[in-house]
Amino acid sequence: MKRISMMILLAATAVLAGSCGGNKGADSSYLGYDPDAQQLQIGQDIAVAKTQYGTVRGFIYQNVTTFLGIPYGDDTGGENRFMPPKPPKPWEGVLPTVWYPQSAPQRPYTEGASPLSQFRDRWNYDGFGEDCLKLNVWTPALDAARRPVLVWLHGGGFSAGNGVEQDGYMGGNFARRHDAVFVSLNHRLNSFGYSDLAGVGGEKYKHSGNVGMLDIILALQWVHDNIAAFGGDPGNVTIMGQSGGGSKVTIVAAMPAAKGLVHKAVALSGGSTRASDKEYAEALGAQILKTAGLKPSEIDKLQQMPWQEYFALANKASAELASVPGAGQRRGFSPVADDVDIPVGDFYTSGRDDVPCIPMMLCTTTNEFTSDRDNPEMEDLTKDDIVKMIEPRYGENSAAIYDEFDRIFPGNSPFGVYTIISSSRRNVVRIADNKLQQGQPVYMALFNWYPPLFDGLPRAFHCLDISFWFNNTDLMYSHSGGGKVPRVLSDKMSDALEAFMRTGDPNTGKKGSLPFWPQYNSEEGPVMILNNDSHVENDPDRKARALMEN
Repeated sequence: MKRISMMILLAATAVLAGSCGGNKGADSSYLGYDPDAQQLQIGQDIAVAKTQYGTVRGFIYQNVTTFLGIPYGDDTGGENRFMPPKPPKPWEGVLPTVWYPQSAPQRPYTEGASPLSQFRDRWNYDGFGEDCLKLNVWTPALDAARRPVLVWLHGGGFSAGNGVEQDGYMGGNFARRHDAVFVSLNHRLNSFGYSDLAGVGGEKYKHSGNVGMLDIILALQWVHDNIAAFGGDPGNVTIMGQSGGGSKVTIVAAMPAAKGLVHKAVALSGGSTRASDKEYAEALGAQILKTAGLKPSEIDKLQQMPWQEYFALANKASAELASVPGAGQRRGFSPVADDVDIPVGDFYTSGRDDVPCIPMMLCTTTNEFTSDRDNPEMEDLTKDDIVKMIEPRYGENSAAIYDEFDRIFPGNSPFGVYTIISSSRRNVVRIADNKLQQGQPVYMALFNWYPPLFDGLPRAFHCLDISFWFNNTDLMYSHSGGGKVPRVLSDKMSDALEAFMRTGDPNTGKKGSLPFWPQYNSEEGPVMILNNDSHVENDPDRKARALMEN
């Protein structure tokens, strides 16, 4: 069940913590360190920092001080299962924090993954368990510099993933290049993070449907209280995530408990306009109890099961409820709009002054979720074939939708056009329009860079842009191909991210940076198209989205 990626086995902790891949040789002006000098420093008096719970010791690799697996919360097993997270228990002495923490209970991507899939995405997993409330820190120095802080929220929907699941997540290169502090974390997922038992368990369980999000809030509180000891500024914290992590970002940015803890937000390839329906979530909680054969008075027995047993039970209950007529469209475990931890209704539109009011950057990729990398025969499909494929959803507008996307993004095969249609920006535009109601700046981007790998079939796929934002294209070479071409775009994107973290505006003013990036507005809809020739277009797919809505 436990798998460790080939990169971890071959490269060891230090390499994952910050390697650029060495493609520039001795060009230390780019690398930010001397490639001929000793790369790793570790010892009793090296990389030692004090948190409010105890002292931790990490290591220094390529001029980046690194801590892996710092506790920010207590074990979530036993009586703590389904409960809001508690701070970690203080410890005596010095805690070594030099290896990645265990992932939250889940079914990992590596289970049943093909060698090709494992090669491309390089999943990093090393054990699972409920003592998972740990975080990782990469910082240029342990001093009083008060650097901007980036907190990375991993993808995987609300059911899988961890803070270092892909090599592109590593924070060393970004921290070193931009003199910033990079934090990533693990938190509860799936049925451990989002089993809403309030309807059958009463007051004790009133937060149970959202404890996975409350874990993130506790991590942000840890950052607020401790990050100054790691050279970071608790008054300048940016949350960022991709896919499910993007949804976590948009939810955190709507939670009252996050006000004052976050100051900017970046959501990539994912986002939520509202949380899950409370009625369905409580029905799922009741189904768990029913499937377990327990009475409401026996609900605490769910806390006593081994986590593997509860995981299987909850998944079975979810499948059973999904088969019930009228159970609603929402399925599975995700954050709940309970109006206690997460507001009811569309985010950012209520006019509430008790939620974060912060700038936001939103980015999607052109070809998010559909690829024929493993089915190249799909390239033989014709326009007529594609139109027939989308007719069940879009009816008589199907041909017009195809033509519109083919016009906007010329040069694609018919199946390539289909992958773009399948990746419509409709949801992210709704998020942006909602966010404008807070009167805060919003910036929109579309990542449209195609890697020269797998015969060009993956296109600008889901997850591809992550390594570009973090200066990790040489490290995540199975996504980008590595080398100068993706590195140039990566430098421009990460520079824009740094500027946004510092000022709330991605424009750097530097020569050779991205062109001027205007704030989003609903009338013109400007969006930065990220490619080798990055440029701004005004809502290029507006007509196509209107056809899809109709």
